[in-house]
Amino acid sequence: MDTEALHTERDRSSAPETGEEGEGSRSVRSAPPAHAGRSGPGRVRAAGRAALHRLSWRSTGLLGAVCAVFVLLLSHFVIQPFQIPSGSMEPTLQVGDRVLVNKLAYRFGDRPERGDVVVFDGRGSFVRESAEENPVSAFTRGALAMVGLAEPAETDFVKRVVGVGGDHVVCCDEGGRVEVNGVPVDEAYLHPGDAPSRVPFDIVVPQGRLWVMGDHRSRSQDSRDHLGQPGGGMVPVDRVVGRADWIGWPAGRWSSVARTDAFDAVPDSAGGAGGAFGGVRGALGGPGGGDG
Repeated sequence: MDTEALHTERDRSSAPETGEEGEGSRSVRSAPPAHAGRSGPGRVRAAGRAALHRLSWRSTGLLGAVCAVFVLLLSHFVIQPFQIPSGSMEPTLQVGDRVLVNKLAYRFGDRPERGDVVVFDGRGSFVRESAEENPVSAFTRGALAMVGLAEPAETDFVKRVVGVGGDHVVCCDEGGRVEVNGVPVDEAYLHPGDAPSRVPFDIVVPQGRLWVMGDHRSRSQDSRDHLGQPGGGMVPVDRVVGRADWIGWPAGRWSSVARTDAFDAVPDSAGGAGGAFGGVRGALGGPGGGDG
């Protein structure tokens, strides 16, 4: 037997250089290079996902900025949420309510009417004109207040219009009611147990101004508290921010702010005599224990 030939044959079959494809040689040749995963389709897909992720964040940020600008513009020109900070308008408005103030209500020639619940800037009538606030803090507070996330400025108030320019407003008649232009007003919206006023007054509202009072008369600091001061407690119409038309929050109080018919029988003032503040009867102090 030729053993040398057998050894030579066996060596040829097991050598990696042969052209025959054994199982071992196939596994060696099919193994990809160590660096193959670093280039090619896999790397392209990973790069695409990263680019998409960056684009998604940019799109989200841009969309958020656009929404924020839209909300601020809407609040500035059309409807502004206003947080109620005190009980001066109970039971109509509760502490913590967010009312939606219609800023278009008086933009096209309409004027505030008796019975309207209005938000106004009280500078020059309810509070003194103050020094300018720090611009950064003023912007931050104003932006948060515009979306109802912060209490309004201390110069903003919400009250009910009782007298408009030219009206003769008196308290009280023999029945303890407020009279407007000689007609007694039954104010069903008052807080239960409250008198129409513990402070007597007799005024004529100047043209272009408003006499306003809270519904919770014993807890409201309003036009009565500023009798005898510059402006006489009368609010300039051009300081009115808008009319409170809806309660938007909390959810359990979603509703419109009810309109009143208490002033339906009140006639317009004769001749619109409103240049002077009129006579003032009794004490000039506030109703006592009131808040904004």
